[in-house]
Amino acid sequence: MPRWLPRAMVLALSLVACFQFASWAFHELTSLLLNILIAFFLALAIEPAVDWMAARGVRRGLATGLVFLGVLIAVAGFFALLGSMLAGQMVTMVEDFPKYLDKVISWVNDTFHTELSRVEVQDSLLHSDWLQKYVQDSANNVLDVSTQVLGGLFKVLTVTLFAFYFAADGPRLRRALCSVLPLHRQTEVLRAWEIAVAKTGGYLYSRGLMALISGIAHYVLLEILGVPYAPALAVWVGLISQFIPTIGTYLAGSLPMLIAFTVNPWYAVWVLGFVVIYQQFENYLLQPRITAKTVDIHPAVAFGSVIAGTALLGAVGALIAIPATATLQAFLGAYIKRYEVTDDPRVQGGNRKPKGESRLARARRALRRGGSQPALGADAEDGAGAALAAPAIVGAGDSAAAGGAATVGSGAASSVAVGSPGAVDAAAVPEASGDAPAVGPTAKEPLGGPVGEG
Repeated sequence: MPRWLPRAMVLALSLVACFQFASWAFHELTSLLLNILIAFFLALAIEPAVDWMAARGVRRGLATGLVFLGVLIAVAGFFALLGSMLAGQMVTMVEDFPKYLDKVISWVNDTFHTELSRVEVQDSLLHSDWLQKYVQDSANNVLDVSTQVLGGLFKVLTVTLFAFYFAADGPRLRRALCSVLPLHRQTEVLRAWEIAVAKTGGYLYSRGLMALISGIAHYVLLEILGVPYAPALAVWVGLISQFIPTIGTYLAGSLPMLIAFTVNPWYAVWVLGFVVIYQQFENYLLQPRITAKTVDIHPAVAFGSVIAGTALLGAVGALIAIPATATLQAFLGAYIKRYEVTDDPRVQGGNRKPKGESRLARARRALRRGGSQPALGADAEDGAGAALAAPAIVGAGDSAAAGGAATVGSGAASSVAVGSPGAVDAAAVPEASGDAPAVGPTAKEPLGGPVGEG
């Protein structure tokens, strides 16, 4: 056996063990890494406010604490208002439930010619097997629900703590990161950090704008239907639908539907239809356009990034997909070399015509002119003279003194200009130019026909 084989086998087994351990550790720490990622983007979102306060003499840690305190007070007040409103509406709905049930039963009896009664329906519901099973399962799942609630609170505290440290110690974190990098890499890291702060701020601005538009639209609907607490419900719909990804739309629409049901059951159907239609309008028209303006990415890229983020990281990926994509696009755009684009209709789009007149168009126009007037004037176009008549080559000398003034151009354009009226005598050309004979067709018999008056 070769001496290197045992060492190679040990090295291979060590690499496999390290890979397995890294995979296991990454799987176990996925939740923590996601929380850190959310905290990082949250810190980027509040960093402009913290920097503004720090520039005015407030300590950075105190400024970060004040920002978080303001956010906490706003969120707590909002949910306290909605909680009191929801509790009152739940009591009203429970008290009026027999009336709603009587209306439904009377409608069913009138429509389907049945003889149902409210007492029979209540007894069948209260003594049904599925209701008893549901109550029993809910009682058994109380511990699981409590565990999930505590786990959610722990995640919120974890994200808040990391976000506080990232925002309060932002300069120290950047300094520590740049200390292990060369100078040119430090500039790139700082530029990427600035881009991330700008794009995250733009993303929050776009979300806030869409929340405002959504709240106004739902407020108008709820006011038309006469649903109570319309302003609070509009704020609920706007915030929950925009800042809670994936399930935010359904959570936002469920509460207005519940309140509208207490007024009129058909109003709940109207609210449901409006929520569905508005969500499609927002997803395919409003959100891509606003995101393209505020975050400076194409609407198709924004839509695709949300889908990709949801597939990779779920709700968290949908929440941070757009700012992450915008940051990456802006950072890479600073290092991608751009070239001047050709002025071609296929690139510019539309039915843009090229500047000037094409040679084919000039030749056709010259042919039509030559057919109606055989004379070749002094204003013959480039190439048109060549298409109508061969160039008359005149030798050197005082050809203009012969009285005929036959002028010949050289190069790409050859034309014949007749200065005096009447035909030019062919014999006058060699007399005026000495012994140099004329080459090619004579002036009297050009290739394109006799030369007439100019």
